[in-house]
Amino acid sequence: MSGLYGYARTGDRVFRERFGLDFEDFAVGQVFNHRPGVTVTQQDNADEALDTINNAQLHYDQHYASATEWRKPLGVSTMTLQRLIGMSSRTFYRRRRFVDFRGIAMTHPVFGGDTLYARSRITSCGDGRDADTGLVGVTLEGVNQAGTIVATITYRAEVYRRGRHPEEVADRRLLEVAEEPRFRLFHPGEDGSLIEQCGLYYEDFIPGETFEHWPPKTISAPESASHALRSLEINPRYTLGDDVAIFEPFVLGAVTALTTRTFGRVVANLGWTDIEMPRQVTPGESVRAVSVIGEKRESARRPTQGIVQAVTTARGDDGTVVCRFRRAFLIYKAGVGPYAAAGY
Repeated sequence: MSGLYGYARTGDRVFRERFGLDFEDFAVGQVFNHRPGVTVTQQDNADEALDTINNAQLHYDQHYASATEWRKPLGVSTMTLQRLIGMSSRTFYRRRRFVDFRGIAMTHPVFGGDTLYARSRITSCGDGRDADTGLVGVTLEGVNQAGTIVATITYRAEVYRRGRHPEEVADRRLLEVAEEPRFRLFHPGEDGSLIEQCGLYYEDFIPGETFEHWPPKTISAPESASHALRSLEINPRYTLGDDVAIFEPFVLGAVTALTTRTFGRVVANLGWTDIEMPRQVTPGESVRAVSVIGEKRESARRPTQGIVQAVTTARGDDGTVVCRFRRAFLIYKAGVGPYAAAGY
């Protein structure tokens, strides 16, 4: 089952992140617990309502909502839908499209401060409309921090068959899946479900290995300007006009974030050094990041953690370097940390 492993071997000690199960990997009755969860806030709720011009004041008028049976603003149902679908995307990365949504039931209120988790059960597997895909039926449940089901979504989706995903067609190296235990995308839960993994442990990193982070990140001018404004950056070159510059601290943050699918078990960043930005990122440009593992050592004060150093390089659409840095971080050792207690 190639989809159960999270990396392809693209060179000598070089691995590229990969996600999602091929159609052939799905079977009726499988249950997937998607991780991580997401805590939604009232600001998220208000933003969703106002961005879509939702006139139902129940979502963003606290005074009005306090007079209703809910006593506080109710979560927008379509926000809950989007969060749950998004949280499941690592398992369903190879989905081509949704064919239909057969039912969307909101069974319990969602409020700002709730943490949502997604759980999918495979209900059917059949032929797709062409040779590239199969058709997978899914029942997706949203669960809050108390274990209460808040939504049930039933849908069908086309999922690419093995070797037919556009990324694999474009780069046949991706078909060499690195079937190593450290690279498993899931671990079994006590109930027989498959729980998504969130990064590698300290023991899994080998100095000299290279990890190609995927997918890339497209940085738009409005997104960069928003981050600059929220940082109180007053220089108009980042926020005004048609020739807006991409905010360099945001680039550093975006590149660092690209690494988190491999470095997802980080406890804390200890710092960045040797930061280089050879050229400006242009609006609408996509950046791709690669990390080379450097020195690693056990923490003298934290027996459950180790310290790993990595050099990360990001390149733009033309292949030239836009950002490079060395980073050191604390990361959990295998078998410890908050994962079991938090349902991970």
